[in-house]
Amino acid sequence: MKNPAFIYHRPVGLDETLSLLADVGHDAKILAGGQSLLPTMALRLGPPEQLIDISRVPGLDGISVSATGEVTVGALVRHATVEHSADVGRYAPLVAETMPYIGHRAIRNRGTLVGSIAHADPAAELPAVCLALNATLRAVSTDGTRDIPAAEFFEGYLQTALKPNELLQQVTFPAWPSTSGGALVEVSRRHGDYALVGLACALDVRDGVVASASLAFFSVGSTAQRVSEAEAHLVGSEPSAELFARAAEVVSEALNPAPDVHGTTAYRKHLAGVLTERGLSQATAAIGVPA
Repeated sequence: MKNPAFIYHRPVGLDETLSLLADVGHDAKILAGGQSLLPTMALRLGPPEQLIDISRVPGLDGISVSATGEVTVGALVRHATVEHSADVGRYAPLVAETMPYIGHRAIRNRGTLVGSIAHADPAAELPAVCLALNATLRAVSTDGTRDIPAAEFFEGYLQTALKPNELLQQVTFPAWPSTSGGALVEVSRRHGDYALVGLACALDVRDGVVASASLAFFSVGSTAQRVSEAEAHLVGSEPSAELFARAAEVVSEALNPAPDVHGTTAYRKHLAGVLTERGLSQATAAIGVPA
């Protein structure tokens, strides 16, 4: 299907981009990689009247690591660049582990990490990873800069806290402790398909007990969801198969994913429980903790 007609802008600087957003932001969308936006437009799902292509804007295509180990990814960094970055692999291993699950190689060569986050598809991996890692998202506009916690960024199906005049400039992932392990697990019909259910999890184990836990599920609702009840059940206990099995039961009870042609609610709840045990086992194995 052909895309609908639109007005095309291609600014060459950040100031020009922000000025355009200030003028036409209510009718415009940002185009970076286009791997999510352009198919959505072709399906006539709320197509914008104007596109602002930021591919020529300098300063948005970098990956940096702070002195304290925080990893920041700019708005034009491709999935493939993140996937093969030694810095991301070392300082944000859960992000690196996630990348091969995103679409197919051709999509990762064009699509951008920040663009996927801004698109906020509840079946996509990266919003859940942001939630699991408590990432910070930086929005810029002619009004200034504001940092948005991931927990406050995703508001609904393809909806975020971004204002019409704002550009999502970068995402920052917190420093990864040496005592932490993580895992991205999902069930899909074929590799590259959207997951029927997926989980991004992180586990910090200190002195033999769980100090903190994050369980962020995707493809279970209108946004990615953390299950705080299961996280609380894990904290303060020694990692074990029995502990993880009980956390899986809590997850299955807490989530209520809608049915569709690929699976019933009961089936998806069961998958969420299975993935909880699988993800937590992989997370503990990543830091050499027996479970």
